[in-house]
Amino acid sequence: MSSTRSYATRALHLSLLLVIISQLLSSQVMERPFPGDEPGWPFFLHEWIGLAGVGVITLFWLWSLVRNSAETPLSRLFPRFSPKGLSDVAYEMVGFLRDVFALRMPSFELDAIASAVHGLGLMLASFLALSGAAWYFVFSGAPFGKTVTGLHSLAGSLMWVYLIGHASTAILHQLAGDDVLSGMFWFRRRTRRVPAPAE
Repeated sequence: MSSTRSYATRALHLSLLLVIISQLLSSQVMERPFPGDEPGWPFFLHEWIGLAGVGVITLFWLWSLVRNSAETPLSRLFPRFSPKGLSDVAYEMVGFLRDVFALRMPSFELDAIASAVHGLGLMLASFLALSGAAWYFVFSGAPFGKTVTGLHSLAGSLMWVYLIGHASTAILHQLAGDDVLSGMFWFRRRTRRVPAPAE
């Protein structure tokens, strides 16, 4: 995988990760108040971090539109809108399945699939942020409020699945020698020892 990541991309990725983790955790302990009741601090915190998350995701989308060509373009994040993008994903998927069925270690060169998965995560995070903001500003106490919160909760459950799968895959890549974590989180890269020339 490409390890080219700007400081802005890394900062936004880390900020988005922290927002998502805090929101998923706070959703496990908060209770939605009854009309007229004061919300508890977990609910209050969930609301305000969620609003901050809307800002982070907005910046992420804007940065994705203007960042340099060495980084992943939007067309790679959403290949379903591009015949070439779909072709690249299909080609990598066929190669991956061929390695799996042949009981070989699959290749790490799955840039098209990884980018498409990141695109799905960005869309899911965006839906969570927008549905939460819609409830906060528009649908709180409105007839469609329960529908909006139901969709928001469903998206939160899907985000748990995405986050666990995404993190697990990154850790497996790191353990197998593909230094993906330092490429995104500023960890010091491992230096590979080059054998000394024979004398």
